[in-house]
Amino acid sequence: MTLISVAIATAYLYSSAVVFGLTGKMFFWELATLVDIMLLGHWIEMKSVMGASKALEELAKLMPSDAHKVMSDGSVKDVPLSELAVGDKVLIKPGEKVPADGVIVSGESSVDEAMLTGESTPVTKKTGGKVIGGAVNGEGSLTIEVRSTGRDSFLSQVIDLVKQAQESKSKTQDLANTAAMWLTIVALGGGVITFFIWQVIVGQDFAFAIERTVTVMVIACPHALGLAVPLVIAVSTALAAKNGLLIRNRVAFEGARKLQAVIFDKTGTLTEGRFGVTETLVLSDDVDEETLRSYAASVDAHSAHPIAKAIAAASEKKLPVESFNSITGKGAEGRVGGKDVKVVSPGYLRDQKIELSDNRIEPLQAQGKTVVFVLVDGKLKGAIALADIVRPEAKQAIAALKAHDIRCLMLTGDNQATAKWVSDQIGLDEYFAEVLPQDKAAKVKEVQARGERVAMTGDGVNDAPALAQADVGIAIGAGSDVAVETADIILVRNNPLDVVAIVQLSRATYRKMIQNLVWATGYNVVALPLAAGALSAWGVLLTPAVGAVLMAGSTVVVAINARLLRLKG
Repeated sequence: MTLISVAIATAYLYSSAVVFGLTGKMFFWELATLVDIMLLGHWIEMKSVMGASKALEELAKLMPSDAHKVMSDGSVKDVPLSELAVGDKVLIKPGEKVPADGVIVSGESSVDEAMLTGESTPVTKKTGGKVIGGAVNGEGSLTIEVRSTGRDSFLSQVIDLVKQAQESKSKTQDLANTAAMWLTIVALGGGVITFFIWQVIVGQDFAFAIERTVTVMVIACPHALGLAVPLVIAVSTALAAKNGLLIRNRVAFEGARKLQAVIFDKTGTLTEGRFGVTETLVLSDDVDEETLRSYAASVDAHSAHPIAKAIAAASEKKLPVESFNSITGKGAEGRVGGKDVKVVSPGYLRDQKIELSDNRIEPLQAQGKTVVFVLVDGKLKGAIALADIVRPEAKQAIAALKAHDIRCLMLTGDNQATAKWVSDQIGLDEYFAEVLPQDKAAKVKEVQARGERVAMTGDGVNDAPALAQADVGIAIGAGSDVAVETADIILVRNNPLDVVAIVQLSRATYRKMIQNLVWATGYNVVALPLAAGALSAWGVLLTPAVGAVLMAGSTVVVAINARLLRLKG
């Protein structure tokens, strides 16, 4: 505002002097027009700024005003959210917003969490499932037990992160601020030089020289330059939060555009962290795959072992089981349809001296898969191979990152065979196997030593040292717990594709910053000579009012261009 203040004060004082007898031209009409246009420009500018910064208001609106609290006698009472406490039970009717973070104690429904996590489709929730305050309940009624309220809630943490990110400065913004300061100095100096040239050297009248001076200072107002970066920051941060990408470190986020390598933790990041059936092998002619899986699933449905749970989930057809018995360390058995069915480990076969001659088993074990065997009435009928399930999105994410010329690596504590199998499945460039949690940071440092800018993507718990060591630390799948202190960026969902979204948004954000800076700088390069009267010999002269129009217009262009970043999302 320094330039505008000086310009208005100069025009007003000069015009006032003319009123009291100084020979010259009054600028009161031009001055009133200048002030009106400046105010209009400020209104348009602030409307654009507020539009870009409404993310916090929109997030706050997600919460309902009250909740249906279930009292100790079973009755339901409507209370303000401020009266809810941890441990309270709350009824959520179909179509209502969830009033607080909690765990479902009864009911089943689909819940729309799109505005909170970016998850595009409603998520099915059952007893024991977690819900987030602000999500929208679907067709069923739910009763939840409140787990966090107020400042501890997921939504409050997201709002705090968005606020911090929007208020944080980037290196590009520092450059813009420095440029704006120098532009102010140049404009003030340029105004003095313009007056001197027209009044002293050219010999124009005082009024003409003053008009040129005022126009130079008005048109050089660095509003556009000052807003070029902050507006883009506000828009990109809001856009990221809307899609479940929470930015804690602004500088690291902007640095994501220059990433050369992304290291992924395997379990829970590239894989789902749970066993799943990958192959079913029939080893006898008198049984088929479906029957084999049904027998195995029926028996293992009575076991709590992770491998047994995976086998039980692999078949919807389960038969009644009698005389179930757990074979310690070796498997389980039971009678299914009058037959004795055993689901056992290779160790059980060795102990019972049961020969295994099928050449398909060894390659599966070489891939690091767990292979169990199904015996019916003491005879070997088939084998089932299991492995940690690779996320469906992992292969797409790796391909997309490679398309951006980014190398993809993996860290895992698993053996070489398992690591190689996962790597081959999704197309990684490199992997490190048998890495202990405390050694992950050293592996990140090893890749950095090659001269590469590295991002580490993990679950934020045992990956904390590696996240801190990386140039960009990305905690994936934070869910309702966003307090991951070592990460620069927190991804709410367990989706590796969100890492691609971070890179794309970082690059799009930087492009918008540069476009705005080029426009704001280029505008002054062209407009300042015109304001000073460089083309006056050809009849091209800008009045202070026209200068104000151009200045306000340049600011609005910067604001609109920043908001176009939404199209990149």
